[in-house]
Amino acid sequence: MATLVEPSFDENILRALCETDCGVPLLMDRIKQSMVSCREAAAFLKRRAGVEDEYGKSMQKLARQAANEYATSEAKAGSYVNAWQSSMRTHEVMAENRIKFALRLNEMSEELANLAKEVDKNRKATKDLATRYERALQESESITEKAKSRFDMTAEELERLLLQKEGESLKDNAMQGRSPVNGKRVLGKAVAKGGMLLKGKNPQNLQRQEDDVRARMSTASDAYRKAVTETQTIRQEYFNFQLPRILRAFKECVDEIDLGTQYHLARYAFLCESIVHSDATTITPPDDNSPSLKATMESIDNRTDFKTYMQAYVYAHGGTNTRGPRRTGPADEGFLPPMPAAHHHPGTSPSPSHVPLSDKGRPTFGVNLSEQMSRDDADVPPILVKCCEAIEKYGLTTQGVYRIGGTHSKVLKLKERLDRDLDSVNLDADEWSSDISNVTSVLKLWLRELPDPLFTSSQHADFLDAARNENERARHIRLHERVNALPDPNYSTLKYLMGHLHKVVQHEAQNAMSVQNLAIVFGPTLFGQGQPGLNGQLNGMADASLQNKAVETILEHYTDIFVDEADD
Repeated sequence: MATLVEPSFDENILRALCETDCGVPLLMDRIKQSMVSCREAAAFLKRRAGVEDEYGKSMQKLARQAANEYATSEAKAGSYVNAWQSSMRTHEVMAENRIKFALRLNEMSEELANLAKEVDKNRKATKDLATRYERALQESESITEKAKSRFDMTAEELERLLLQKEGESLKDNAMQGRSPVNGKRVLGKAVAKGGMLLKGKNPQNLQRQEDDVRARMSTASDAYRKAVTETQTIRQEYFNFQLPRILRAFKECVDEIDLGTQYHLARYAFLCESIVHSDATTITPPDDNSPSLKATMESIDNRTDFKTYMQAYVYAHGGTNTRGPRRTGPADEGFLPPMPAAHHHPGTSPSPSHVPLSDKGRPTFGVNLSEQMSRDDADVPPILVKCCEAIEKYGLTTQGVYRIGGTHSKVLKLKERLDRDLDSVNLDADEWSSDISNVTSVLKLWLRELPDPLFTSSQHADFLDAARNENERARHIRLHERVNALPDPNYSTLKYLMGHLHKVVQHEAQNAMSVQNLAIVFGPTLFGQGQPGLNGQLNGMADASLQNKAVETILEHYTDIFVDEADD
């Protein structure tokens, strides 16, 4: 397993641990606490994965069952069945996202459990090593104590012998009072070791006994000196070399499990945000071509559905009701013939809503930006100017402008009219000015349908690299360079659009659209929709955050990038 320990190990902490006498138990207790925390996090993620998996599978089963049952039932058809089946597909997508989320949580739980096992294994190995060195030092100190006791005993025996040799009585000697044991017991030990203190004061015997005691004392002294030297060597090696190494190993275990647990919890937080964002984009796609769940339900046209049902029913039943009263009775009852159906007067003109629009052959949607501007001989695309002026006139104080999508049918209607004859469309009309969200949705749709996005595909990676800069000033400078490198049509269009969004931000108190909110809306729009992540949807969100950061930085520094540069 790759270590998660920081490359810059905190030597000051290690030095402080070496100076305290409780460094080893301190770190061992800390490791136990961290392991409990790690295992608790792993258990939570496993249980959360079970909840999400059960929810996803239940939702998936419910959506499929509801769709199948509706298909075999005698329920309504028309726009209702289309909306119903579309909403069930939306629920299936949400269920699949939850199942994937549960899978990722299970993987993280297993990784945390393996981390705890690995750290516990390293802790036990280091603990065994520390125990061996501590036991070796304790055994050496015990040997030294025994050698010292033997040396002290031999020294006392020699002192008594010398006193007898000088003719002093053991009973009158003050040393006997200082002896930790009674004289008889010590004397017995001396005799057991070959001493002859009870045999009188024969000078020859005393001399031989003195020589024997001195020889034993020399041997005990050498053994004691050797034991002290060996103990000091082991002690110095333990405290100067082995203990720092043991403490470092324990501290690395602490860092590994603490940082590993924090890393996985941060991943969990990111995945939680991702799944919520995924549900939001599934229910309300940022692409206006894909209707939201709300727009899908609003697309139900009960009036048209009923007309279609009525026509089909009349056709299927021949226009007669065999179970009810007849419209006409027998001919001899004198009933009047049925009233003729009403017809429109020949001079009546069709409804204005059905008047066909002229097509002047100047399509705007899906046309290359440079081609549009060259054809129209304009520095800024006319559709951008037309929409932005209407939005600034009617929408600057609208709550959630650009965030709230328009009605799907009206957005498509306005798009068709602008594409047929841009000049003839009056955005001041109540049909469009009363709900400015239709105009904002058309403007975003025009930007998304550009063959090459405003931040061109060739510079896509350059913009993301610039946005990765953590330093605000460096990110501003790099993105300024990327903007200046855009083709002239893209640069002039971006400059006008950012000037418009700058005005929107100035009314944030009324419209609640901050720089960050606008960046979230326009990030995917200005970078195009064809840039998925390398490893699926969750990883693709990393690019989305960089796209948003790029747009946010450019909009924050609009004056520095565009206005001041123009003045220069």
